[in-house]
Amino acid sequence: MTSNSNHNRSPVGFVLGTTYRKVAAQFQQRLAPYGITPEQWSALNQIDRAQGLIQKEIAERTSKDKPSTTRILDHLEKKGLIYKKPGEQDRRAFLVYSTEAGKALIRETTPIEESVTADVKSCLSDQEYDTLLELLMRVQNHINVNLCGGSDSGNEHE
Repeated sequence: MTSNSNHNRSPVGFVLGTTYRKVAAQFQQRLAPYGITPEQWSALNQIDRAQGLIQKEIAERTSKDKPSTTRILDHLEKKGLIYKKPGEQDRRAFLVYSTEAGKALIRETTPIEESVTADVKSCLSDQEYDTLLELLMRVQNHINVNLCGGSDSGNEHE
C-alpha cells in the first residue's frame, strides 16, 4: 500500500477523476445487459423520482450540459423509456416522464447501483464513508460557490 505522504502529492483532480472512472466503469459493466449507460440511467432515475421535470432541471440534477442532456433524453425516448409532453405554461418547454418500461427498468436496476455503492463502502467503515461523502460535498459546494460563481447545485445521488 502507498504511504500517506505519496497520497498528499497526488493532484486531487486526478485522484477524483480516476476513482470516478473506475466506479463508473463498474456500473457500466453491470448495466450493459440492460442496454443503458450510467449517464442514461442517472437521467432516467431523476425523471422517475420526479415526474414532469423540464430538460433544464434534468441537466441540473445530473450535472450535464444542455447538449448532453438533449442527447441522453433522445436516446431514452428512442428506447421507449421516457416520453415528453408540452408544458401547460410554456409549450416550448417539454415535461419529461418515465414510461412503464422506464419505471420497470429503474426498479430492476436500482439494486445494481446499490451494489456498486456497497462495493465502494466495503473498504471503508461507516464513519469513513460518511466522512468521505461529507468531504466530497464540501469540496463540491466550495467549487460551485467560490470558483464557478454559482450556487450549490444540490445534485442528488444518481
